[in-house]
Amino acid sequence: MIDAIGGTVVDSGQELSNNAINQEDFIRLFLAQLTNQDPLEPVDNSQFLAQMAQFTSLEQTRLMNESLSNMLTMESSAQGLQLLGQSVQVINGNSLFDGSVEGISFNSSGVHLTVKNSSNEFLTDVALADVRLVQK
Repeated sequence: MIDAIGGTVVDSGQELSNNAINQEDFIRLFLAQLTNQDPLEPVDNSQFLAQMAQFTSLEQTRLMNESLSNMLTMESSAQGLQLLGQSVQVINGNSLFDGSVEGISFNSSGVHLTVKNSSNEFLTDVALADVRLVQK
């Protein structure tokens, strides 16, 4: 999950399942289909071309989604870094917590902030989506 200040942007946990095929698998399947077709009733070439075009389009869409996910991860990281030293108001359960961003950490679930209030109390593991107000 990639978070942005004030809300969730996109779910980056999308992974291909084990039954998804890559381009190499598709070519093997395509060649097997050509090799094993009935010579008296061959499959129309336009069907093969349509299958290849669909697969190419699907692959390009997958690559574009992957690139977009990487860009969003970088943007989320930049947002977190820009908050260092800033006064923020964050959601803490059912209440608000006002303080200054003292630290930032990165892990597989995204960017997390450490916020310290005026009483020197720390709130850790604050997601960017929990930031409600940034004061300059």
